[in-house]
Amino acid sequence: MKIALIGCGSIGRVIARNITGGSVKADLRYVYDMDAKKAAEFARKFRTEYRDFDEILKQELDLVLEAASQEAVRTLIPKALKAGKNVMIMSTGALADEHLLQEIRGLAEKNNLKVYLPSGAIAGLDGIKSARDEIERVTIKTTKPPESLEGAPFFEKHPMDLKEIKKPTVIYEGTAEEAVKLFPSNVNVAASLSLAGIGPKKTRVQIVADPDAKSNVHEITAEGRFGVLKIKAENVPSPDNPKTSYLAALSAVATLKKISEPIQVGT
Repeated sequence: MKIALIGCGSIGRVIARNITGGSVKADLRYVYDMDAKKAAEFARKFRTEYRDFDEILKQELDLVLEAASQEAVRTLIPKALKAGKNVMIMSTGALADEHLLQEIRGLAEKNNLKVYLPSGAIAGLDGIKSARDEIERVTIKTTKPPESLEGAPFFEKHPMDLKEIKKPTVIYEGTAEEAVKLFPSNVNVAASLSLAGIGPKKTRVQIVADPDAKSNVHEITAEGRFGVLKIKAENVPSPDNPKTSYLAALSAVATLKKISEPIQVGT
């Protein structure tokens, strides 16, 4: 499987290490990042090649893997699909935009391509997908250390000193559709949950800043005619980026393995 990687950050490094280490049966042919210097250093470290994105799309590839940002999904993923490439999207928050979601779905259908969305930093999406038509309510409560929320667009209109938080504090409550715009680096999981379940307008999100939190905690509750489903994940932050859970990167690796393996486990 020949892969091009968009994004040379913490998730990209985990993916590259697993490919070069042999745990994923793939060939990391190219990398791209808005920061050309960063991409060039990444390429040297992982014995691959940095090229301009338009040049990458001219090459023979099995998959273009986005691990950069919601903006990268908006600007680069449609181009990859138009070029006839299967894609994997990590910044699933971008897909809370219904117009973009339908554009990507339409391009994939038109060109007979696949769009892979790893589960990210949460568990239980197989159960959510199974019960989707019977679900009436879904909520996700995300608890993180305050410093991991710094820089979120939410604080432009709601300024606060996160260093002054001394106890668990609810920072935000609202829909997943809104949350992924206000916290684009923190709650891609809310978008993934929405896509597996009842949509971003109906999925409720609560974000809590806890100065004593040692992990990123996601608690999902789904209720409906099928019963009640409760899932809790306590994730170690990525050593390279506290805004990202290590499990998110591992879910990308697991999806790559799933693509290349003959036996598929789970819904």
